[in-house]
Amino acid sequence: MAESERLSYAQAGVDIAAADAAKAAMAASLETNDRRVLNRIGAFASLFDGRFPGYTDPVLVLKTEEPGSKQKLAFAHDRIEGIGHDLVNHLINDIIVMGAEPLAVQDAIICGHLDGAVVNRIVASIADACRAQGCTLTGGETSEQPGVIEAGTYILVANVVGVVERSKIIHGATIAAGDRVLAVASNGLHTNGYSLVRTLLARDPGLASVAVDGEPFLDVILRPHRPYYAAVRDLFAEPGLHGMAHITGGGIEGNLRRIVPDGLRAEINLALLRPPTIFHAIRERGNVEDADMLRTYNLGAGLLLVVAPDMLAQAQAHLALQDYDSAPIGEIVASDDPAAGKVEFTGTIGW
Repeated sequence: MAESERLSYAQAGVDIAAADAAKAAMAASLETNDRRVLNRIGAFASLFDGRFPGYTDPVLVLKTEEPGSKQKLAFAHDRIEGIGHDLVNHLINDIIVMGAEPLAVQDAIICGHLDGAVVNRIVASIADACRAQGCTLTGGETSEQPGVIEAGTYILVANVVGVVERSKIIHGATIAAGDRVLAVASNGLHTNGYSLVRTLLARDPGLASVAVDGEPFLDVILRPHRPYYAAVRDLFAEPGLHGMAHITGGGIEGNLRRIVPDGLRAEINLALLRPPTIFHAIRERGNVEDADMLRTYNLGAGLLLVVAPDMLAQAQAHLALQDYDSAPIGEIVASDDPAAGKVEFTGTIGW
């Protein structure tokens, strides 16, 4: 082969030296005082001490998550730090509804071209989000795939390991007729419904700068997904807390039904919802039907707690001390009709 015809991996689009330099720079973000982490970046895999002091019969809680198409908007508008928090907060919210304590997160960053500065901002934001929720980013994977993914595109994924005492798993089995459904406020879209929003922005680019409660529409929709662990962890041991549902894709009905036992139904009064102004703007600008809004968004109810009636006031007072607004929006009732479904809506959303 002639000298001019030689190829290198770098010419093919993958610069191993640049990738190694980026990974070396990640070391500072991955520094931790958590003694359960037994090794550092550079090892083939992460080592985590499997002892769980304080747990008699520990059960691991595992979850994989990604921030959806919101990441496309975040990178397009240089909101990299926010999307790192989106990824971790969504992930951890999904395991705390079972009463789990988050322990460690592993991330994966897949891209068409590895920009070391961008990757290190991503890793730093994920690590910061983990620390804010009392767990550790132990490492993960960075994969450069030219020709598969367009340069400038980053796809983020993460996994979390949590732990819960077997006897204290919160799974909805103790939900009973008469229990109240308490909605804990979201701060907006969180990480759902962004394909609809991106379509709306493509149709009406000027919407990005339209004021919503004094902030540009774009800033409001790119707020990081709200974390709930600190707000609810001290309620896990309360016997009156019977179930929790993280309201993500599928809305209230699609997520609440996952924890309602057979023979029961949640009756949700839509008139009691408090949709933030951003949802009004999406509905009006996109001419979106209420049924589609309910299937797509949390409409202000980012987390639902199902509690015994005599715990309702206590739960609301506790959440208020953590600066989380909440409101009762429904009740659990007996149901002998499986065809009726696990969630029934009454009333009308007060737009």
